[in-house]
Amino acid sequence: MNIVAIEDLPQTLAGGKTLAGLDLGEKTIGVAVSDRGLSFAHPRPVILRKKFSIDAASLLDLLGKENTGAVVIGLPVNMDGSEGPRAQASRAFVRNIARLTDLPFAFWDERLSTVAAERSLIEMDMSRAKRKTKIDSAAAAFILQGVLDRLHTLRRETGSD
Repeated sequence: MNIVAIEDLPQTLAGGKTLAGLDLGEKTIGVAVSDRGLSFAHPRPVILRKKFSIDAASLLDLLGKENTGAVVIGLPVNMDGSEGPRAQASRAFVRNIARLTDLPFAFWDERLSTVAAERSLIEMDMSRAKRKTKIDSAAAAFILQGVLDRLHTLRRETGSD
């Protein structure tokens, strides 16, 4: 299984590749993809979950079309830092999909990402019904933007920006 640390992502991303962020829900998979400069996260339509083989095929097809070089998975850690059933399910998803691709995966603590994404959608005066269809991809974008900001900080600290 190809799990990498966030700090190792720049070495795994070949020139021109994008970074994807995922928010794994029980009914949907929220997806966001970076620009090629690894500066901004852009939400994509959610993938409605059916069964793993169908979900994986849809996701890998999308990642291929987006020229993705690595994937960040939001890890739903409990507020006390422990990992519960949802975090275990996220790790299991990565174990299973990693068998189907050479893409590297990284985990990102996603505590409160859905709350922040929902607040952002409310600030945009989006209706409750429309928020429901956008929330998982907005959360994925929030997760991915956190990683992109971290990578930018690391580049600045090492003087490679």
